[in-house]
Parts: sequence; C-alpha cells; structure tokens
Amino acid sequence: MKTIIISIMFLSALSAYSQVEIPNTISKSDKIYGLSKFWQEVNYNFIYLNKVDKKMWESAYKEYISKVYETKNDYEYYRELSKFCALLKDGHTNIYFPKNLQSIIMNTMFGEYRMFLKHVAGKVIIERVNESKKDEIPVGSEIIEVNGHNTIDFMNKFVKPYISSSTHYVLEDYAASQLLKGLEGDTFHIKIKTPRHNVKSFTLVHQTTKEDAVFPPFESDSLFVMKWMGRDILYLALNSFADNKINKDFEKNLPEIYKAKALIIDLRNNGGGNTGVGTGILQYLTNDAVLHHSRYRTREHRASFKAWGIYTTPKDTINNEWQTKCYLYNQDEKYYDFEYEPDTITIKEKRLVVPTTLLIGHNTASAAEDFLISADNQKHFTKIGENSFGSTGQPFLFEMPGGGNARVCTKKDTYPDGREFVGVGIKPDIEVIPTLNDYTNKKDVVLEKALDYLNKKLK
Repeated sequence: MKTIIISIMFLSALSAYSQVEIPNTISKSDKIYGLSKFWQEVNYNFIYLNKVDKKMWESAYKEYISKVYETKNDYEYYRELSKFCALLKDGHTNIYFPKNLQSIIMNTMFGEYRMFLKHVAGKVIIERVNESKKDEIPVGSEIIEVNGHNTIDFMNKFVKPYISSSTHYVLEDYAASQLLKGLEGDTFHIKIKTPRHNVKSFTLVHQTTKEDAVFPPFESDSLFVMKWMGRDILYLALNSFADNKINKDFEKNLPEIYKAKALIIDLRNNGGGNTGVGTGILQYLTNDAVLHHSRYRTREHRASFKAWGIYTTPKDTINNEWQTKCYLYNQDEKYYDFEYEPDTITIKEKRLVVPTTLLIGHNTASAAEDFLISADNQKHFTKIGENSFGSTGQPFLFEMPGGGNARVCTKKDTYPDGREFVGVGIKPDIEVIPTLNDYTNKKDVVLEKALDYLNKKLK
C-alpha cells in the first residue's frame, strides 16, 4: 500500500496540522469512476430524483469531476464524495468511508480531554466529558466559538455540507455531534460558556484519550428495558428493531406486562432495523385483526418508452394515456406502486389494549417510524415528544473505489393514505421540546409529560 505523510488544514479552518499517515491508494481514473458510478446509480435508482434540481445536479457532477481528480489522498476523496452526496438531502443515501479511513478519523478524543456534543435548543452543548475534567468543563456548557468562528457559522460552513439528511433538525443534530470531527493531530481552538456563564478557552488536539471513565456515565444500551413507574404504569424502552431478541424479551415478560393499566413505550433511541421485528411487538398491543403498514413505490424503467418520450410535450399528454406514459418515463417520473396488503395478525395470545404513550424524537428512525405508521390508527396510542427522524426506504448498497461503499434510497414510503413523512418526520400528538434548562437540570420532560397524561387517563 502506498501512503504519504501530509500536512492538511482540516476543513480549511484549523490552525494546526495533522501528521497522520493517510492512505493514497485510489488512482485518478478510479476517483472519477467512483464519482460517476454514484452519479449514475442516483440517476437510475434514486426514488426522490424528482425533488432534485436536475440542472444543479448535472452542474455539480461536472464540477466534482475536477474536484475529486485533484484530491491528494483517499480521505480527501471520500470527503468530496460525501459533500456531493449531501446535495441530495436524503438520510438513506450515503457515502461510507473505507474501514482503514474510519480508523483514523476522531470525534470525541483530544488526549487529556474527551468531549461528547449534543444539539439542544439551537445550541451545541457539551453532553459528556471524561471523569477527571467534569469540574473544569461542566456538562451543559455551550460551545460558542470554534477556530475564531461563531459556532453556528463554523457548523454551517465546515460541517453541514458533508452530512446527508432528509430533515433540517437531524442535520442540526448530526452537525452538532460532529462539530469537532477530524484526524489525529487536528487542532481546534474553542470557547465555551459554562452554565454559570463563565467563558473559558481551550486548545484541543485530536489524540487518543486513555481515560475510560466518562461523566455522566453512559446509560444502558440494552435492547429492552422494563420498569414500573408507580403501581399501574409500565415503562418499556424498545431501543432497536435490528435484533429479534427484543421480541423474545418482550414475550418473555408478557405475564408482567399484562398487569399494566397503562404503558409508556419509549422509541426515542430506536434507530430502526427490521420492520417485522417492530410489528411482532405491536400485534400484542391492538385488538385489530390487521395492521396497516406504509405504502411503497419505486421508480420504473422501460428504455423504449423513455426514448419515445423525448418527442413528447406536456400538452401531448392531455387525455392521452400512451403519450403520458412516454412522457413520464422520459422525465424519470414513472413509478411502480407495490400491491398493498395489510399485515394479518395471527397470534392467539392475549392482547393488551390500555392507554399507551409512545415517546418519540429525532432518533426514532426507519423501522421505528414504520412501527409508528402501523400504530397510527390505534386510538389508545398517543405520541409524545418531538418529530421523528424523517427518513426510511430500501437502500441499494454498492462498492466504491478504495474499499468504501455507497447507498442510494430506492423506495418511497408514505402513510397508507398517501401522507408523506420522509423529509418532515412523524409528528407527535403532543409536542414536548426539552429546553437547555431542562437538559442542564437533567429533567426528562417528555417522560414527565407522558406520566402526567396517563395518570389523568387513569383517574
């Protein structure tokens, strides 16, 4: 493997230089091929191509040919690909760096400091630090400046353009958490404002942090969490649908779950997985015989129709089915709608239909959103919290030069009645947005609202 030692200014905004060995293995021709391959698959398969400004997309492709050609190493190349991909604004269309590049990218470690960041109420907040620094850098402190830039300006200019997201609020969340992302040796000069309004300055250099303990400690990452919130209300956290073990955990605990007079189901940390896993749990919580999942569509291609459509104008399509078909194929707007058939519930076990709150937020994504779609017509369910992630679909995954991968979303999902949630999120019935004060005081106002709501229901 050929490598070079380079000195780069991360994001063109850092004041010190990285001295990490960065692979330089991808030939210039392969760089252009990889860009072109991604561009081609988007043009052929991307379900939301109709929402993309085609002139912009074509112009960007031409511009990025020279950009990727001139990149000095594999890292720079994949950064440019990520920026190109982000133009599509889709959370299920992404560029994935090769593993050897992922291993040299750092986000939270700065030698003697470790720092985890979170977007709260329009601010970038320090959510967690290494244990030894908890007094020096109080949790809840706001980062107000990065390398001489106002934090928001820095984020808008140097972080957001590289992130693929379907919703503006998830883009904000991701940009905040990745604000100080870079390579070993990259330096950030930051200013923070503590909860007591003291301003402090730090110079942070990406290096491995040897201290393992963090404050506050990470919460349990268990798939399934169950606890009583008083005598009658049972709390269930369903933290992922990626492993059907959660179904087994749920079913194993059914004798205890059946005792509940009200349920809180927490999906705020559920990033998705397999839709069928969530459905397997939901079927116990309804008296219905079927569950109405989302509707799907994908793009359809027939080359001859596309060729005929080049001669067709919108005027020609009026009251003319043949010309309409040709025109739509030519415009890449012909779709195949999957046959719709609700999921039939087959379990014979007892159901539990009681007042139920679903706690949702920006991290409630993909298959967890499918769960919400299927639960939408359940009158005993009430969604509380913030908008969901707002992205789902069936990605087409393919290899890219240098060992990386890319994916392109091929399927559009909507509510059964056609309402859209991709790009806007599934909205709560009762919106609760935690404030910075809630966060610093460790108040889970979403959970508190659910408890208050259910206690009133049970009176």
